[in-house]
Amino acid sequence: MAIRGIRGATTVSADEPDLILEATRELLEAILAANKSMKPEDVGSAIFTVTEDLASTFPAQAARQMGWSLVPMTCAREIPVPGSLPKAIRVLVHWNTETPQSEIKHVYLRDAVKLRPDLVAAQ
Repeated sequence: MAIRGIRGATTVSADEPDLILEATRELLEAILAANKSMKPEDVGSAIFTVTEDLASTFPAQAARQMGWSLVPMTCAREIPVPGSLPKAIRVLVHWNTETPQSEIKHVYLRDAVKLRPDLVAAQ
């Protein structure tokens, strides 16, 4: 079985735990909806990153609240590139699937649609 990567990103208006958890849940639910055959038990791992202006909670906590309790996850900080999108949460989900890479749907929400307009337009 192949391992496919699914990228996703979203933003929040402030560094508040409830906002970060809500936005992360929304992002993961959108990834699941876009990739219809994806089930949490097929997720090999997930890497979350946040911009340096977000530090009030771990986005992986939202995934755990959704039942991803056995999925290995980690959180890290994005490189602080000048002019980059602020208050952003990104995820790279490793999915064990036979779905061809060309059929994987990446998800960008809120202000994060600016990050990959090519992928958003393709949806």
